[in-house]
Amino acid sequence: MPRYPYETVDVFTDRPFGGNPLAVFTDARGLSDAEMQALAAEINYSETTFVLPPSDPANDARVRIFHRTAEMPFAGHPNVGTACVLARHGRDRNGLLRFEQMAGLVEIAVERNGAAEVTGAVIAAPQVLSLGVELPAAGIAACAGLGSGDIVTAAHQPVQASLGVKFVLAEVTGGALANAAPDLAAFRALDGQHAELAGRLSLFLYARDGNDIRARMFAPLAGTWEDPATGSASATLGALLLSLDGGEDATYTITQGVEMGRPSLLKVTSRRAEDGFRSRVGGGAVPMLRGEALL
Repeated sequence: MPRYPYETVDVFTDRPFGGNPLAVFTDARGLSDAEMQALAAEINYSETTFVLPPSDPANDARVRIFHRTAEMPFAGHPNVGTACVLARHGRDRNGLLRFEQMAGLVEIAVERNGAAEVTGAVIAAPQVLSLGVELPAAGIAACAGLGSGDIVTAAHQPVQASLGVKFVLAEVTGGALANAAPDLAAFRALDGQHAELAGRLSLFLYARDGNDIRARMFAPLAGTWEDPATGSASATLGALLLSLDGGEDATYTITQGVEMGRPSLLKVTSRRAEDGFRSRVGGGAVPMLRGEALL
């Protein structure tokens, strides 16, 4: 019977039982697409990663990311967590890793403390900022169980945006953020009204105080009622805010997961590049569990 080892880490935290849990299958050779998807659904985390040999030996791995119902082209906490797991196995190159993914090449810098222990990682999103459909404030408010007046549109309308994976970004008042709760019927209705969403409606709500941001993310149509830390959405938000605020670069601190009892801390740095707006996102990762899948 084949055995497939995996490890779990809590990502975007410096302590157990915080952040966003991730399962990493460190050698996924021999697993079929269907088995990877079934394992991700069985583990039931926001995402699970599967590490495979790279197609180009200049890179370190091909990393496939699955959430409960589908494969993802890119994601934040899976890259941070997978990089930390592999670095703890000595699979980085002088603190650097390069992962091949559907959205492009993801470059990662591993962070270590004075005792040379792996503590976290910083990843570079593989694409520049791209914007998609704008959505009505009333529809977004309904999805989050809020009133239309709770959606802040002074800087931007709720908008689909991406640095490699698409999210709908919407600013809300500070009080509304704490009261938000996903309404599955409203998600289905809004998704059905906008073919441009292509069935993906992951809603990243944020309340801003300068460059300090509190956030929550709901994706019930994909099986994630709420996500405790969403690195790819945080990176995308940083790029969007820089594009709106102006300037060459900016740093943001994003707190997420508080309402779930899994507080997470994400550090985003965004910059204006020749080809558009780009972001990096980083944070800690704490080892938790080890096991095997028997298939």
